[in-house]
Amino acid sequence: MEFNIAVVGATGSVGREILNILCERGFPAAEVVAIASRKSKGQEVAYGEKDLIIEALDTYDFSNIDIAFFAVGKEASKKYVPIATKAGAIVIDNSSLYRMDPDVPLVVPEVNPHDLVGVHKKNIIANPNCSTAQMVVALKPLHDEAKIKRVVVSTYQAVSGAGNDAMDELFSQTRSVFVNEIKEPELFTKQIAFNVIPHIDDFTTDGLTKEEVKMADETSKIMGVEIPLTATCVRVPVFVGHSEAVNVEFSEPITPGSARKLLREAPGCMVVDKREDGGYITPVECVGEFATYISRIRRDPSVEHGINMWVVSDNLRKGAALNAVQIGESLISRGLLKK
Repeated sequence: MEFNIAVVGATGSVGREILNILCERGFPAAEVVAIASRKSKGQEVAYGEKDLIIEALDTYDFSNIDIAFFAVGKEASKKYVPIATKAGAIVIDNSSLYRMDPDVPLVVPEVNPHDLVGVHKKNIIANPNCSTAQMVVALKPLHDEAKIKRVVVSTYQAVSGAGNDAMDELFSQTRSVFVNEIKEPELFTKQIAFNVIPHIDDFTTDGLTKEEVKMADETSKIMGVEIPLTATCVRVPVFVGHSEAVNVEFSEPITPGSARKLLREAPGCMVVDKREDGGYITPVECVGEFATYISRIRRDPSVEHGINMWVVSDNLRKGAALNAVQIGESLISRGLLKK
């Protein structure tokens, strides 16, 4: 059976990646419709060897759509997701709007595909935050083996996580440094070229950023158990690929060797962990890949049952577009999607 698919936000970096991945993975699509804001109407985007003509979101009729992938901001999702679901589409939303809604499943298919049974409460599934998605893929098999007691994570997040304009700012600032020009930050709070910024999203009253709060809240919802987690989220001058230094304290004994074996066998994980120069994965090497890469797996000697690891993934793929497409695939394989 084939399904009618809409990609909303098809001109953005995540929307384009969704189109790429739908084609790469041979998603059973009878028709794919590319949708964006009115200013993009009539433009073309690639879907495999085809070019799709952009439709305008504000007038689009979703009544013939089975799955609508939304890759737009919170405000656009707030306005148009209810229109799509009322018309009968199931929406997979990439914004943060519905992630903590108790009636909306927040899903990483390698971790909690069973939560998809709740999809028909609102006909919406939330796609997690990019930094959360890759981390829980690595945490799940370890938690099943030796219950997680606490997680401390520092992220090194690529600018593509903030959209096309952020990538443009990194490029233009980098060029301006080489020609000795001063280019003031526009999107970021400080210069991003040749710099790191310990600030992603807005600050809360207790000094955390919303990105750090999202990682804690979303991890517990996805894992289905309250997991104490503290995060420091940092933007780095990398175009694509999020990296994370993850420290996990367990309630039960676990060795680096057993952790390595569990992760090698876990869905979505790829272990590259040679204790030698270059025996690990960096963001440059993960671009365009489906896997979440885990390296530097080692004991944390400061606690009784502790493991450190380095987790890297393409944030436009596993952190957004790939996870969304995998959710769609899981809906079909579990018989939860009917034409």
